[in-house]
Amino acid sequence: MMTLPPVDGPEGPSLPPPADIADSYVEVAQRASRLLAETMRRWSRRGMAFPSEELRVAKAFMDVSARLLANPYRLAQTQMAMMRDHVHLWQQSMLKTMGMPFHAVATPDPGDSRFADQAWEENFLFDFIKQSYLITARHLQGTVARAAGLDAASQRQVQSRTEQYVAALSPTNFALTNPEVLRATFYSNGRNLINGLRELLKDLEHGAGEGRLPMAGGGTFHLGKDIAATPGKVVFENELLQLIQYLPTTAEQHRRPLLIVPPWINKYYVFDLRESNSFVRWATDQGLSTFVISWASADEKLTHRSFDDYLSDGLLAAIDAAEMATGEQEIHLLGYCLGGTLLMATLAWMAARGDARAASATFLASIIDFSDTGEVRTLAERNLPVEVDEKLRADLESPLATDTFRIPHANELLWSFVINSYLLGRGSFPADLLYWSADATRVPNALHRFVLENLVEANRLVQPGGLSLAGSAIDIGRVKVPCYFLSTIEDRISPWQSSYLAARVLGGQVRFVLGGAGHVTGLVNPPAANRHGYWINTALPESADDFLGGATRHPGSWWTDWQQWLLAQAGDSARVPARTPGDGPLEVIEEAPGRYAAALARPPSPGQAARNGP
Repeated sequence: MMTLPPVDGPEGPSLPPPADIADSYVEVAQRASRLLAETMRRWSRRGMAFPSEELRVAKAFMDVSARLLANPYRLAQTQMAMMRDHVHLWQQSMLKTMGMPFHAVATPDPGDSRFADQAWEENFLFDFIKQSYLITARHLQGTVARAAGLDAASQRQVQSRTEQYVAALSPTNFALTNPEVLRATFYSNGRNLINGLRELLKDLEHGAGEGRLPMAGGGTFHLGKDIAATPGKVVFENELLQLIQYLPTTAEQHRRPLLIVPPWINKYYVFDLRESNSFVRWATDQGLSTFVISWASADEKLTHRSFDDYLSDGLLAAIDAAEMATGEQEIHLLGYCLGGTLLMATLAWMAARGDARAASATFLASIIDFSDTGEVRTLAERNLPVEVDEKLRADLESPLATDTFRIPHANELLWSFVINSYLLGRGSFPADLLYWSADATRVPNALHRFVLENLVEANRLVQPGGLSLAGSAIDIGRVKVPCYFLSTIEDRISPWQSSYLAARVLGGQVRFVLGGAGHVTGLVNPPAANRHGYWINTALPESADDFLGGATRHPGSWWTDWQQWLLAQAGDSARVPARTPGDGPLEVIEEAPGRYAAALARPPSPGQAARNGP
């Protein structure tokens, strides 16, 4: 006969002290974390493939659980604070239903467009759902952010994943809690959901089971026709790049040309999406001789190409070619994201060599100071397991590429697509930014390693003499050319505070502009859209917070502010007859967007290649 455990008291067994329970949970979490880490190391030594990302994230969350459980009193305080907010929400909601004065307990951030539908404000139920979600999300994110004792890498991983989790659970992403979807379902008798299911199945079929995001608008967008369609010619190319010169749209052009340097991890046409939001089309219409670099997607022949090569055979070669095409010895340079990183390094190299061809430099959401690089650092931590070495090979995408832009912008690039295509059943709406973000380029192994080791880890670009490139020690403090910085307030890839610190290091004239929206949407902001706005503070105080505190907000697009600044830096109003590609020493190689932009980031599978033929 089985015997029951002894009873400790008249009401049954007594519970151990709360402190002992907390200690037990902490021990379990710590041991599980160590076990995961040892498993990862053991599998890595064996060269076995394993889901490293999932295990790494699981370890980070176990670490944060251990830290939170180590202080059960603080955890209980957090839970009580969230409970108070929910009770307060219920009280205010009751006042609202009775027609009495009330106030919102939680409101969306100014740039959060998910809750733009009036029903989120006017309908009692949807307002309650919205505020309940916002309360829970903010307490959850705050709890994770306040977990003490974590190493920086684990803290970033946990915060990033928590934000992704919170974004995925937004009530706007579900049919029964999205008023716009419910209206569409009612008025279409459910046809929107049927159409959405068809779209989902189609995208799953196109994904071939790889779990990759669909190329939004894949059947709608065609390079050179309705995206990347501004007329231009490829006038120079080498192994690393093609240089596109755009056809003039004015009878005269400004004397100094403009060269745009995109990041090497995505295609250049973020500057040339549709005609209505194409920066290069707009710049050309303003009378600028516009050039843009189209980076090659690396193959096995380019795996050894490093940062030095992208400086000398990349940006410097493009400057030489633009000089030949126009006959001008001074040129305006503009870099975006990692393209801005390369531009700053090149300017420092030019300063060390006495090369004065840069008339001005513009840095758009550029990463120069890597002390706080947000999502880029999270996705490119150097302490990754050996499996990443396989991802760094030239025949695979760089982990700095597609996910870098998709994950931090889940609401604006991913979930808006899901809602429109799968819930509202509108089909693959022309999401040009999502299409572009999925069109990554392959990155040479040596270049990726250089960025990880010398920039992300060691932050040597901002250290005087910290880097030697192409035979010269560089110091960005010696850069004296007029510089324009555009950072965006919601940028989680290139935090604007880091860009601000880097801007203050330079020795020349600097204009720092803080734009609205995020890393990508803040960039693509044509004046005709009249949205987002921007902040300017000409004082450039030491603290980024002081800059924002004393800044003045201006409506509209930063594009027009940049144009006025650029023309002022030119020093004269000289115009020349419009330059047509091919009229100078450089012959036309092919039509834009060119072969490099049309190349697939990921080679087709052997089966697909066999079906497509040689």
